[in-house]
Amino acid sequence: MRKIDFVISRRDSEKTAKEFLREFGVSSSLLKKLKNSQNGILINGKSARSIDRIFEGDTLTINIENSGTAPERADIKINILYEDEDLLAAEKPADMPVHESRNHRGDTLSNAVAGICGGAFRAIYRLDRDTSGIVLIAKNELAAAKLAGKIEKDYYAVACGIIEGSGIIDLPIRREQESIIKRCVAPDGERAVTHYEALMHSSKYTLLKLKLETGRTHQIRVHLSHAGHPLAGDELYGGGTADIARQALHCRDIYFTHPVTGKKKHISCDFPDDFKKLTEGMR
Repeated sequence: MRKIDFVISRRDSEKTAKEFLREFGVSSSLLKKLKNSQNGILINGKSARSIDRIFEGDTLTINIENSGTAPERADIKINILYEDEDLLAAEKPADMPVHESRNHRGDTLSNAVAGICGGAFRAIYRLDRDTSGIVLIAKNELAAAKLAGKIEKDYYAVACGIIEGSGIIDLPIRREQESIIKRCVAPDGERAVTHYEALMHSSKYTLLKLKLETGRTHQIRVHLSHAGHPLAGDELYGGGTADIARQALHCRDIYFTHPVTGKKKHISCDFPDDFKKLTEGMR
């Protein structure tokens, strides 16, 4: 159960509880659950209806029940970067899927998080199995709904070859014919936009900082491979595996507004060792 108290200001005086909560970001489905839940909505500690009015100085309380199916708990050690009543940020290592699938049961990030805090697993976004870095998880429906599509992410990648300067790749992506995994650039694909900045390079590789306007499957990997600079270790898209055994892609920084407190948050996660080794000697 997540209890959230709101002290009503003059600006919100005389609104209905429903009007206030909808403006705050409570979805219609969650509002319905609050209405149907005993003590889901309280005004000054007393059970209230969503149509009841609130006034300056009142305390409006919502009690969000735990819902959803929890994954199987697993005793898998992961690095927790941030945690509060609403959110958990975990460092996902390479070779770990975010969600369970037919081929992965009990060995995913969802299982590891379930072993720490239980409850339904609500990842705000996903990373490919072999991409390392930060995954942000919501602990309740309100946090999940308010943060969906609202996370700014900085990715870092090591690409084959030398790239200089910065630019934008604006090329559509679709699934490659006769493949259920591989994607490709194609005129009939969905629009995909990647911003990149070359930070430093060696004679073999370039370290890039990347931001996505869109979130297509394998977007960074496909765009850079199409440009002739596949990621180091990305065998699927033409990158050699001599120096790293997985695609050299890492989600290092995320930025967002906290869904309850409204405070700006920045969470960072250092490069893993296999990624760091590729940057040695770069300048």
